[in-house]
Amino acid sequence: MQRALEVFWERGYEGTSLSDLTRAMGIASASIYSYFGSKESLFRQVMDRYGATAGAPPRNALQEQPAVREAIHAMLRATVDQITRSDAPHYCMLILAAPTGAIENEPIREFLADIRRSQLTAIRDRLQRGIDEGELAAGETDIDAVARYYATIVQGLSIQARDGATRTELEDIVTGAMAGWSALTRAA
Repeated sequence: MQRALEVFWERGYEGTSLSDLTRAMGIASASIYSYFGSKESLFRQVMDRYGATAGAPPRNALQEQPAVREAIHAMLRATVDQITRSDAPHYCMLILAAPTGAIENEPIREFLADIRRSQLTAIRDRLQRGIDEGELAAGETDIDAVARYYATIVQGLSIQARDGATRTELEDIVTGAMAGWSALTRAA
């Protein structure tokens, strides 16, 4: 499964053929169907694995920090850590493995969009927790807009990394995103 993850991560869903997968995994295409059901099913399993490994640090950082501002900051830093690892492609697989063209891949596009929407929801929920815990002013902070802003930063970091931005440049983006915190939120 790890080899399939690496191929999908490097080539995306549409860019990965069954022969790419069989070559990387060292199995026959009939075995892919036998073990995984289909390329789509294998990809969904790979994305579950990706979420539990490379995708976990930003999610965990968002939940583990006691203060909401630090949680958002830690999530962004963890994202930079993940997309600049020396042992993996320099981007988030969730953001950039999505198919873009073939109509028959609509279920995969929607599957990935659902995962991205769950990231947005997790950020929104953490902001709501900040309101519930009295860190942010209820009614004065548009948590939907703030959540969408920071989700966009996470996604943009991945695109910038893929396009060659250095770790320092990505950290500068995080610094800029956090500089906007007080303009986006209202302290209680």
